[in-house]
Formats: sequence, C-alpha cells, structure tokens
Amino acid sequence: MDYERIRAVAEDLAKHTPDTVRGFEISGDEIVMMMSPSRPHERTALRIRQQLDQQLPPELVAHTGGEVEDAALGKLRRPDVIVVSNAAFDEDTMDPFHPDDVALVVEVVSPSNHTNDYVEKVHDYSAMGIEHYLLVDPRKSALVAFSDPGPGPEGPRYRAQHDYAFGDPVSIGPWSLTTTDLRPYPTTA
Repeated sequence: MDYERIRAVAEDLAKHTPDTVRGFEISGDEIVMMMSPSRPHERTALRIRQQLDQQLPPELVAHTGGEVEDAALGKLRRPDVIVVSNAAFDEDTMDPFHPDDVALVVEVVSPSNHTNDYVEKVHDYSAMGIEHYLLVDPRKSALVAFSDPGPGPEGPRYRAQHDYAFGDPVSIGPWSLTTTDLRPYPTTA
C-alpha cells in the first residue's frame, strides 16, 4: 500500500477513536495510534523544552508537539519536543514539519511502548536525516543522545550515541541540559 493511502486510512481511523487517543504515527506500512500521555510524561517533556527555550537563538523554537513527516520515506512521527526553525514554524500551512527544518527531536519513553522509541524511532529519525535525537527514559532514569545520522551496514543509523543518567549534565548538539529536575515514573502499588 502506498504512503498516501496509509495516511488516509490513519486519518479515517483517528476519526473513530476514543478521546484518549491523541493522534497517530506512520512508519512504513505500520500505523501506531498514540494515547494521551500521562502527567509525569508531559512534565518531563515540559522541563526539557523549558531548558531549550533558554538556549535557542531567535531563528529556532522549541515546541512540545507537532508532527514531522517525510512522505518519500513513508514516515510520520509525533515527537514529544522538537526544535524547529522559526521560519518553518511561521509558514502558512497545515502540513507537518519537514525533517530538514528540524534540528532536534526529543522522545520521552512511555511505560508501555518503549521498543518504539529505542528501535523504530532511532531508525526513522536517522533515516529522515534529523541531526539530533534525545531519548529520555523515566522508567530507567536514563537518557540517550543520538547524533550524526548516516548510512550503516543495515541501513540508516545514528553513528554517535552517548548515554546519561538522571542527574548528569547532558550535551546534545550545541545544547546543554541539566537533568537533576527530571523524575522517574512513580511506582504504582
């Protein structure tokens, strides 16, 4: 099935989902329905965005939300935080952001679907050519900074990876983040 048809099916499905579904992602021939994130998940994304806001030059903006699409690759993703050019943000269009306009994507790992962030999104964001991908995992109190997308023996990949723990200072691209305010997910009884 071609990408335009898959996208049309996803849009139709989204019209019939419960309120707890906030949208969808597409990777190849797979449609992933996205549930509304939890409060701890959103808090983590907010803290990262707030720090980026303080460091960005006027030509860039940090945003919690937004879609990134590369139709030629058959990929549509909804990162938790993006850093995108102000010019692209100001375009008069309903289209998702193009990967060329995105300097950084941040994903906060959900408690239930971590493989998507660690495997599929690493592949998709590197294939899209997005220079920096920060993976924040409150399940493990860990972060992974990916950079330098390029070809690998098994297809596109990030050629640089740096692992951090909550509490460590994190460097990703030209940005530095403190992680002392990040919290692991609360334990449930």
